Order: sequence, then structure tokens, then C-alpha cells
Amino acid sequence: MTTLAASQGQDASAPLAPGSLAGHVALVTGSSRGIGADTAKYLAAAGASVVVNYRSKAPRADRVVAEIVAAGGRAIAVAADLTDADSVAAMFARIDVELGPLNLLVLNASGGMEQGMGEDYAMRLNRDAQVTVVKGALPYFVAGGRIVFVTSHQAHFIQTTPTMPEYEPVARSKRAGEDALRAMLPELGAAGVTFVVVSGDMIEGTITATLLERANPGAIAARRSDAGKLYNVSEFAAEVARAVIDPIPVDHTRYVGDTAGFGR
Repeated sequence: MTTLAASQGQDASAPLAPGSLAGHVALVTGSSRGIGADTAKYLAAAGASVVVNYRSKAPRADRVVAEIVAAGGRAIAVAADLTDADSVAAMFARIDVELGPLNLLVLNASGGMEQGMGEDYAMRLNRDAQVTVVKGALPYFVAGGRIVFVTSHQAHFIQTTPTMPEYEPVARSKRAGEDALRAMLPELGAAGVTFVVVSGDMIEGTITATLLERANPGAIAARRSDAGKLYNVSEFAAEVARAVIDPIPVDHTRYVGDTAGFGR
């Protein structure tokens, strides 16, 4: 298995060269905050027209768009419930009208530790919705486009390396989503679209880390001690942004951060 570790010595504030994505249209799912928001800003700084996708927090998404526009970029906020096929279809129709065909799709949206969303929510969002979004995107993709699926080591390696019980349902659903997307590789190839998985360790400052720490106090500190370093939101988002132009790894997986504790 090929490993592409996080780029060393590069400036996380400018992971891509200015203008390197000029003329590109990029959709980042779940990008009203956290990793998705920072990824959207990095892509916009490189010249892409960016779609900031959100489910229900319009003011938060609008703030991300405002920051991008203030910095000289182009962005729109588009609401869509990714677990609803009609909502996803409406999102792509609007993107096509306002910005044109897609070049880049970053599948960042995930969840499963939230309260009151139903026992099957993690699988519906982390597996089923990912497939729905990709199938909805393909008719709008230009040849040479790329899809980046964002996951964690805890999910990517769940079949061989146990994780914390509090996180296991999310990890298994994320891995199921990754597997379902990998099964689409022949279809993606026929459309001229490449596919990369970005797998990272626990990320400091994410909502997932916050919820996990709440359920299992000390979990993040323990993982930081084992790994030696945990990436923060902006650092990891920079690696996700780089994945849109990186060469495709042999197994389509780009690893960010320590993997020694995962049998590698």
C-alpha cells in the first residue's frame, strides 16, 4: 500500500499556487464550518469558483462565502440535505446554472455522533448520501475532474484496527461509504473522473473530536500522546486541498499524519 504523508515544510496558509485552479468549479460538501470551510477557502484562493454546501445553517455558510469574496474569490452557498436525493438534484441543477460544469467535488460532509438523528443516520449520511452525491454529480462533471473523499484513519482501518467504542458506528459507516465509492471506480473512470481518499488521524478542533471528547474524556489527549502530533483543522484542510491536484496514489489513498498505530 502506497503512503503519501502530509507535505512537510509547506505553508498551510497557501497549499495551492494562486491561479492554479482558475476556471475550475469546486463543490465542498459540509463546508459551512471546520475542515470543509477551510478547504473551500483554500480552493477559492487558488482561483476556483467554490460552492459552500450546508444543510441548515445558512448564516454560517454565508459567512464563509463573504470571507471568500472579501479575499477576491468567487463563491456561492447552496443548501442541500445530502440524505435527500431530490435536494441533491436541485443543488446540482443550481450549480450548473450559476457556475457551470464541475471540476472538483470534495466529499467532506459526515456525521453520526449527533443526538436525535435516528439510529441509521450515520449509515445514511456516511455511505448512502455519498453515493447519491457522486451519482448526482457525474452528469455535471467535465472530463479530467476529481472527487476527494475525506475520512479518518479510525474509519479507513476499522476492518483491521479497533477504535474507541463511542466512535465505532461512525467509523464503520465511513468505511462503508469509502467502499461503496471505490466500487464506482469503473464508472468514474469511464466519465474521466479521478478519485482520491484523504485519510487523517483525529483532527483537533473538529465537531467530531469535541463530541468524542465529551463521550470519552481524555480520548483526544491519549491519541495525541500516541501519535506525537494531531493536525488542526486548517492544517488538515490544506492537505485535503492539495489532494485535488496530487498524483493519484496506487491505492487511491493519501495518508495524513501518523499511521503506525494502525498496522502500517
